[in-house]
Amino acid sequence: MESIYAALLLHKVGGKITETNVEKVLTAAGAKVDKTEISKLIAGLKGTKIEDIIKSVGTIPVAAAPAGEAKEAKKEKKEKEEEEEEEEPTGIGSLF
Repeated sequence: MESIYAALLLHKVGGKITETNVEKVLTAAGAKVDKTEISKLIAGLKGTKIEDIIKSVGTIPVAAAPAGEAKEAKKEKKEKEEEEEEEEPTGIGSLF
């Protein structure tokens, strides 16, 4: 996964995405270098445009939590906060 991040970083700054450059980025970041993974990544990127890959990933819908669950969670949180406010302070807190 780190090699993908390195390739994206190189792409972002306009660098050439090669095995050597990806390895340099990973080494500079202190990440573990897996030459087999880097080779597979570079081979997979041949003949593709990273911009197209990024655009296609950006169109994948994200599943949202059901509205009922979100409302219930907010209700429970509000009830818990109200309970905490109702409690009388004890100890040194009762002096204020």
